Amino acid sequence: MSPIKFLAVALGALVLASAAPVLAQTAPPAGSAAANEAGRPDQARGTRGPRGRQNRDAAPTPGPDEVRAAAQAQIAAAGLTCQVTEAVSPGETAEQTPLYEAACADAPGYILIASSPPQAFNCLELAGSAAATRRLDPDADVGQQCILPANQNSLAVIGGWARSAGVTCTIDEALAVGRSNANAMIYEVGCAGVDGYWLEEAAAGWSLKDCLQVASTGGTCHFTTAREQADGFEPKLAGTDAAACDVAQVRLMGQNANGRFYEAKCAAEGEGYIVRVNTEGATQQVYPCAVAQRIGGGCTLTPAPPPGEQ
Repeated sequence: MSPIKFLAVALGALVLASAAPVLAQTAPPAGSAAANEAGRPDQARGTRGPRGRQNRDAAPTPGPDEVRAAAQAQIAAAGLTCQVTEAVSPGETAEQTPLYEAACADAPGYILIASSPPQAFNCLELAGSAAATRRLDPDADVGQQCILPANQNSLAVIGGWARSAGVTCTIDEALAVGRSNANAMIYEVGCAGVDGYWLEEAAAGWSLKDCLQVASTGGTCHFTTAREQADGFEPKLAGTDAAACDVAQVRLMGQNANGRFYEAKCAAEGEGYIVRVNTEGATQQVYPCAVAQRIGGGCTLTPAPPPGEQ
């Protein structure tokens, strides 16, 4: 099973001016004041419309500067780092608590509930939770999502983090995946034509795993195909006895102090290799599947030859 998860909080229904659905069930960002309130059953229950006040009693609609200042105050109260560049107020909770969406100059944006204590929901995490829900049911109601154009930036933000972590491919897709058992956020990036990566927040920076490694531990990459993994691995066979192999499929078998061991299945029927790649990424040895049954349990993608044909 995958080690990741989206944590749920009971938010209840939100009354929005646009009649938008409720917030997706997901966790407040780690380290925010809202994190301590996750899962409280008394948060914003029920759906109800406005109380029917007459227009003459309604408060004046706040202007953009007032909304931005209110959102900045909620950011500060939640203990978050965000210089608000733009904000909107799409509505209020059933308890008439103001709701804001804020775009940040140097961080992902947030949806904010001006409760006590304040609640904050990372736009990247909301989008990732919605994508996970829609993979199970394309017609599912995924709740309130961030709508400001400046917050539609998963590819730019996560892609930038991935490049800072050492990813050199052309990144064409990126999304929050969920949280680890240690409650660290995990992101996925897809690469054009080659294997993609999982990117996990860590105390000392970023922890990076390619999707072959993710699959070997039971995880799933949604932006990487088996064809991209095969095409990305094939250059590692150049200059070896397996150079003629047209790689059709590849898997990571495991690793030790000498490097990683992969199985590469060739397009030619019955042809495959176990490949040892050192920690610097250079291929050191190749073993035909026909003679490699004792290495890591042998080849499983390539059928072993019948007895007497080895």
